[in-house]
Amino acid sequence: MNPKHPKYIGIILGVLYGLSLRLLWEVEALRDVGGLVTVSFMFFVPFVIGFIRIHFECKVTVDLSVGKMITISWQPIFFFLLATVVTLLEGSICIAMALPAFMFFSSLGGVAAGYINRYIASKRNTTLMSVALFPILIAPIEINYLELSKTYTVENTITISAPPSVVWNQLGQVTDIEPEELGVSLTSLIGVPRPVRASMSADGVGAVRTSEWEKGVLFREVITSWEPGKKMTYSFDIDPEVIPDHALDKHVKLGGEYFSPLAGGYYLSEDGSGNTVLTLRTRLIDNTNFGVYSRIWGELIFQDFHNSLLKLMKSRAEKYTHNKSINYAPLAPDALTRAGY
Repeated sequence: MNPKHPKYIGIILGVLYGLSLRLLWEVEALRDVGGLVTVSFMFFVPFVIGFIRIHFECKVTVDLSVGKMITISWQPIFFFLLATVVTLLEGSICIAMALPAFMFFSSLGGVAAGYINRYIASKRNTTLMSVALFPILIAPIEINYLELSKTYTVENTITISAPPSVVWNQLGQVTDIEPEELGVSLTSLIGVPRPVRASMSADGVGAVRTSEWEKGVLFREVITSWEPGKKMTYSFDIDPEVIPDHALDKHVKLGGEYFSPLAGGYYLSEDGSGNTVLTLRTRLIDNTNFGVYSRIWGELIFQDFHNSLLKLMKSRAEKYTHNKSINYAPLAPDALTRAGY
């Protein structure tokens, strides 16, 4: 391998460009001129990385197909993300959330570089410098003038073969949750801690429900409405300083600067067959500027989390109802005879 070969130069410069901005924009003194949770870094930086890679590839391969432009532009992205993991700059959650966007925008950058080198080769070096400077120039404008904070609600529903009174008893006080009760989920695969248990300080409005997750994650839910068999709602009281740094990546830490649940609740109703329809809602705030992209991830993560919890409640309530029906089932006549009745 010759590190001076244009294709390797493209990979090395792309990785160095990404790492340089990754390190600089986390410096507290530079918060007004750049940041990691910005459109500039999340979308424009991978565009530049892909552009750099294909710019140098075109020096040795003149007629690159669009497919090649796309796939080759991913090379420095993978090395860049690997470097952030190895150096502990990022954790698995941030990497999983960033990867689709990084791959997509590096592809756009690669295709742009390929066509520029093909049709206006005389200006390709000037164009490279302009493209590399674009995120650096646009970041201060975004940070100081663009604010797209928004709230939205995620809702999931499940039908449980048990009466509301039985389901209600599963909601407040949640005994130790075994890993197999939750199964494999998207959130667990990307490194989000699983819930372990929940406890109630008391019943009724004003009581505190404390949720404990793996890796020492703990937060409080203050009860705001309490109607046994009908609904239990709460507001989240999360201190991000209490959540260990190793448990959740700091850029997606609950209660942190960018993303947090605000309120939630369980809603119960009874269908015509005597089953319980259980709904779980969570209202979230998203302080990033990622728009639809962060909304998709927020929906995916909380939908997945909701479904895991609802399936847990369903399993436990139905198991309780089944065991109760067996214990209280009337004995058959022949069983009564054998028992001496």
